[in-house]
Amino acid sequence: MNEPRLSPCLWFRTEADAAAEFYTSTLGGSILRRSYYPDTENVGGYAPGDLLTVDFSIGGLEFTALNGGPEFTPNPSVSFMIEVEEAAEVDRIAASLLDGGETLMPVDAYPWSTCYGWVQDRFGISWQLMATGQPRTTIMPTLLFSSDSAGRAGEALEHYAQVFHTTAENVSRYGPDEGEREGWIGHASIPLLGARLAVTDGDTGHGHPFSEAISLQVLCDTQEQIDRYWDALTAEGGRESQCGWLVDRFGVSWQVSPASMAGWLASDDGAARARAFRAMMQMRKLDLPTLEAAYRGE
Repeated sequence: MNEPRLSPCLWFRTEADAAAEFYTSTLGGSILRRSYYPDTENVGGYAPGDLLTVDFSIGGLEFTALNGGPEFTPNPSVSFMIEVEEAAEVDRIAASLLDGGETLMPVDAYPWSTCYGWVQDRFGISWQLMATGQPRTTIMPTLLFSSDSAGRAGEALEHYAQVFHTTAENVSRYGPDEGEREGWIGHASIPLLGARLAVTDGDTGHGHPFSEAISLQVLCDTQEQIDRYWDALTAEGGRESQCGWLVDRFGVSWQVSPASMAGWLASDDGAARARAFRAMMQMRKLDLPTLEAAYRGE
């Protein structure tokens, strides 16, 4: 049995394949698999056989790009921190991401880095770029607690540390000169399921609410793991959704799913793929034995 792992999911209308190809080309990764809507029915406005997901890997982190519909639009409440060795690499990546995108913070020297920038690409996904002098490129999901969730990053850190049995690191807080933000999280990170998650507090009164457009998948091997993470993340004000999706008490979107589901939905056996998909669509919390039985036709 493997330990659960973290995998961000990016929601698109029809651009999942183009986005995955763009990210792997720009950031040096690979396409892992593709899955398709069932061959026998229309689902959510998609025709039978339309592309459903593309799984890809960049910077040692596995992502899913999902064609899910027009309901959700990404915003900078969730971004991805790319840490590279040289400033020249920051410039190269920023130039590529800005082709059809926009600058949120220009690449420049800041108090926390001699070379940092924040950009939003043509698909609406936000990226923070920083030269660290370290030879390994890493990518880290980053949560910005702003607007109604401003000031809750520290509370979220404590909650995630408890849920995932880990410890926050590199915690910096705003000082007395920051007024109402004194004591809030300026930046912190936490090891989480083979990856790292960063959090920071933003401003009150404006900013971006968290959205299902970017969710954090917890990929599990057993029903016991699914039950544990589902119960912990929906507790104390969280909200269940469909197909393994949930929103925690801070508004952050998660999916708690069997790791094997991606392979089932990408299977060459169209009938088995359709059975697994239909079974999933009827569930809130996912039931691994039922999904596996559906896939196998039992």
